[in-house]
Amino acid sequence: MAVTTIQVTPETRERLARLKVHARESYDELLNRLLTLVPEGDEEGAYTAAFRVGLVEARLDIRQGRVVDHETVKKRLGF
Repeated sequence: MAVTTIQVTPETRERLARLKVHARESYDELLNRLLTLVPEGDEEGAYTAAFRVGLVEARLDIRQGRVVDHETVKKRLGF
């Protein structure tokens, strides 16, 4: 099996280490587990890479409070 090296800051490495299920879990196993949270597609077919990135960004926006509720949108559009 070929392996490669990626560069992450010490802070990122510490955050990743806290997500390990057990001390012996490899970072490859951890990253693959995290990648399962990004859906490949649905019953209509595979998602494009751009859609998958947008989906992750939208979830981050929601998590970080960068959202506008439905009522505010309706008011801004004059409905």
